[in-house]
Amino acid sequence: MSDITIYPARKIITMNPARPEATHVAVRDGRILGAGTLKELEGWGAYELDERFADKVLMPGMVEGHAHTMEGTLWRNVYVGYFDRMDPDGTVWPGLKSIDAVLARLAEAEAVLSDPEAPLSAWQLDPIYMDNQRVNRAQLDAVSATRPIGVLHASVHIMNVNTRALELAGLMRKGIEHPGIPLGEDGYPTGELKGPEVMGQVGAHVGYAQALTDCDEPGLRAFAKLCVRQGVTTVTDLAAGLSPESVEMMLRVTGEERYPARVVPLRYFMGLSPADLVAEVVRLREMSTDRLRMGRIKVVADGSIQGFSARMRWPGYYNGAPNGMWYIAPEQMEEIFERALEAGVQIHTHTNGDQATELALEKMEAALARHPRRDHRFTLQHCQLADAAQFRKIAALGMCVNLFANHHFYWGDAHYNLTVGPERAERMNACRTALESGVPMAMHSDAPITPLAPLFTAWCAVNRLTASGRVQGEAERISVDEALYAVTLGAAYTLHLDGEVGSIETGKRADFAVLEEDPTAVDGMALKDVPVWGTVQGGRVFAASEQ
Repeated sequence: MSDITIYPARKIITMNPARPEATHVAVRDGRILGAGTLKELEGWGAYELDERFADKVLMPGMVEGHAHTMEGTLWRNVYVGYFDRMDPDGTVWPGLKSIDAVLARLAEAEAVLSDPEAPLSAWQLDPIYMDNQRVNRAQLDAVSATRPIGVLHASVHIMNVNTRALELAGLMRKGIEHPGIPLGEDGYPTGELKGPEVMGQVGAHVGYAQALTDCDEPGLRAFAKLCVRQGVTTVTDLAAGLSPESVEMMLRVTGEERYPARVVPLRYFMGLSPADLVAEVVRLREMSTDRLRMGRIKVVADGSIQGFSARMRWPGYYNGAPNGMWYIAPEQMEEIFERALEAGVQIHTHTNGDQATELALEKMEAALARHPRRDHRFTLQHCQLADAAQFRKIAALGMCVNLFANHHFYWGDAHYNLTVGPERAERMNACRTALESGVPMAMHSDAPITPLAPLFTAWCAVNRLTASGRVQGEAERISVDEALYAVTLGAAYTLHLDGEVGSIETGKRADFAVLEEDPTAVDGMALKDVPVWGTVQGGRVFAASEQ
């Protein structure tokens, strides 16, 4: 029996500029021997011809450069999102269009809980689609006044809780002065909590002690099912706590023979001093395996634009809302950047508002002046409101961006009419400007914020349609080829993995997305609808239908 397998396909999109297309790919020991014609590949010696993909299209396994494996855990809670959404088992849950519908689904879920003290946990609430009505603790008290309730917003930067949850956390009192804890006319918290600091105080009481950072074992397995369904072979976990117990679990689960994805978890910056944070990440880096790549840091500068917690430059929010929240002190950001550069540790920084982007650029420039390092690839995540001048600065500093293209569809209308106004909404997630400025660029879903689906993300960047069907920012559209590059080799580059994954060429991991149609041949409007048969990861075949 030969140790070489050759797969013929209807078409192979390689992302290798020296040979952009092929008809066959040869695999040995989980790596690619070569891509070309059958005659060329026969030169490697005896082989088995596996024709299962003969009528399929192969492209590099897609690389999701910003996601959170916690989605796998969240699906065990109550889904209350506005849009229809498919769970890891393939069931589509209908979206909810009003606060009343949300409360009704919560009441249905509460009625079947047998333990009277068990928390009721829900996720993906999106008030901005409901005339920006805010859910308060009194409404959740009507669902249950005795059990704690926690409802996580779609942005994951805000949570609504009931009175019982506030009582358990010691927050049901007057006199609290914290920007993340709004107070009602009675002087007590309204039940809306903003930012990880205050959400973390209540999370343990409403079923979100772990899901706000690390996924658990069933969640990690469930998330892998979503990866196979969407053609993803390498996925990030972009804000992981990476406790010893979590690391042990992730090493064990990803090390199983049939685990179908490579996971890249980034250690969340909170909880350690800058010195201890960098030292811990260096330690974790040495524990990495092929399918669990540790050794990077995630820093968060601000909140979310649609949650009005992002930091904005003048003139601020279009509707006059007060400026958002800082999640990190400027001096702390600069020290983390400096220590990471010195140790050769990569940092990905969440910046939604343009003021947050400005802070990150300022601190990066100062840190590089003290600790110059080539090819650091520090990456700005989301970076939604960066203007042309900021992109030029990003390029000059040797940084990358991972833009949130999905926002055009899910929140584009709200950004245009409510959060940032027409002009800035049209430049959000400026893929064309990034490329023309020479900035290495990826695009992402930020699952669970939006569904994991790189072909949909590519569709968003190509078409820039909002949910109402309006083109928003036509000048920032990119081509299908550019979009597919961004969700494969572009994302791999931002993770320092472009030498291993992101293209189909000799020596790289045998990671493929198996498609039913050619994404480069369909109309750009049909890109999101190209069916995914499954994946090949490290030479192992996974069918979506079997997940």
